[in-house]
This record gives sequence, structure tokens and C-alpha cells, in this order.
Amino acid sequence: MSYWNTVGAAKTFTHPLHREWLADVDRSARVLDYGCGYGRTMAELSDLGFSRVAGADISAALIDRGRHDRPDLRFDLIASPPAVDRPAASFDMILLFAVLTCVPGDEDQRALVAEVRRLLAPGGLLYVSDLTLQTDERSLLRYARSPGPHGVFTTGDGAVCRHHEAGHLRQLLADFHLIDQRRIRVPTMNGHQAEGIQVLARA
Repeated sequence: MSYWNTVGAAKTFTHPLHREWLADVDRSARVLDYGCGYGRTMAELSDLGFSRVAGADISAALIDRGRHDRPDLRFDLIASPPAVDRPAASFDMILLFAVLTCVPGDEDQRALVAEVRRLLAPGGLLYVSDLTLQTDERSLLRYARSPGPHGVFTTGDGAVCRHHEAGHLRQLLADFHLIDQRRIRVPTMNGHQAEGIQVLARA
């Protein structure tokens, strides 16, 4: 967590919001950006007309940055990850944008997805954007050096991250009904191009 309150608090996040997936979503839907960082995606949703957008993150520094940049938006600190201090079924749509990559352990990822499932109303939407296993030599060397699940590595500035096998993501989201998925190519927070995937699913 210390990384996201120091070095990580100054990063720029880049995962794109696929607006076509949101075209039929009611603009009054209750939306949570889980792992919202400084609110980049929240701001885009608000600008698209979504009127009930909230964000939650483990980093007090990123939350402070978001509140400064967009005082019109609601930011909450996640004090005891992965739990968000909201009742069950509080949201109609939840976004996980580059969040699973920051939660490298299998058990921690499963706990996070279970919390998201608790927070979603029946029939609610889950929109995941994350990074898949890379095939370039630099990434393969980093994977080989790190213990734990395949795809886990430590960045040069100290973040422990994970790139995912497609089968692992399918297992994590097994309790959701897949609506659509798309491949993306996106800059990482340290400026490297990476392959990723976006998934839209229903609770």
C-alpha cells in the first residue's frame, strides 16, 4: 500500500473507457469505480452524463489528488481492503480498471471479486479492464525472476504487479455472465505498451 501513497500517487492511468458498452446504461445508474485512483475514469463517466458516480481506493494520496482535481465527485478511502463500507447491492455498475494487476495474490483477487459481487445489485454490470500475459522478452524475463503465480513481477520503481492468463480471469469471473470482451493495447503506468483485455459481465 505504501507504493500507492508515494511513487504510485503521481502516476497517470490510461485504460480506455469503451463508450459503446455504456450507450444503453441508464445515466442515473449507481456506479462505483473500485480502485479509482485520482478519478480519471470517474471524471469521464461524469462528463458522459452519469450522475451517481462514486470512487473508492486504498491510497489516501490518490484520493486527495482526486478530490483536488474533481471536487464535484465522491471519493472514499478503502480502509480495510477489499471491503468497501457500503451495504450489499449498493451499485448497478462497478468498474475494475487496472485493479487486478495491482493485487497479485490468488486469494486476494478472489476476495476482491467476492466483494464486488456483494456490492453489485442483481443484474448489475461489472466492467473489467486489465493486462494479460505479455510475450516480449523483457516481460518474460521479469516473470521468470519473480516467485508466486506466473505473471507476477516487480517494476523498477517498486510496484508488485500481475499480468493474467485468460483462463485465470475466466475463473475469477465464473459467477458472472459474460456479455462481451475486447482486446486492447494500452500504455502502462510506466509508459510501456502492453496487451490487455476488457470484459463486460453481468451479476
